[in-house]
Amino acid sequence: MTWRLAGPQDAEALRDLEREANVVALAHVFGTLPFPDDDVLARWRATLAEPGVVVVRHPHAFTSWDADGRVRHLAVHPDHWGQGLGREGLALAVDAVEAAGREPHLWALVANHRARRLYDHLGWVPAGQTRSASWPPHPEELLLRLPRTPRARLSGSGRGR
Repeated sequence: MTWRLAGPQDAEALRDLEREANVVALAHVFGTLPFPDDDVLARWRATLAEPGVVVVRHPHAFTSWDADGRVRHLAVHPDHWGQGLGREGLALAVDAVEAAGREPHLWALVANHRARRLYDHLGWVPAGQTRSASWPPHPEELLLRLPRTPRARLSGSGRGR
């Protein structure tokens, strides 16, 4: 399967995939709070229409980034975890951001242990800044950045590790 550019027609599918991933990966963070379907769909519609934002999707994953170098989204359907789709999606974003001369950065939930392990393995480092997430119960997010190093990363061995 290949990745393709997402468009307005993909908003509902992106929302649905985000729900499937978050309900499993972040149950310990959001507990019994209902997934905010309408708000997430509205956010996807706005994101897909926003200039300078690129969203690419795979049938079982998606990623997005903006002109400032921020990786905005990365998700993989839980039935496809461990197949390298997160790494692939992140590589697409990082390559595009670096090709534009920007340093990749992203906000990750501190308690998103699965994602944090991936980011750590690939050489992402804390940038020393935290904030509250926009969704209730507003868990803490950590800013991560990807320092520029030789291009050995993302192909399988981590960022020069």
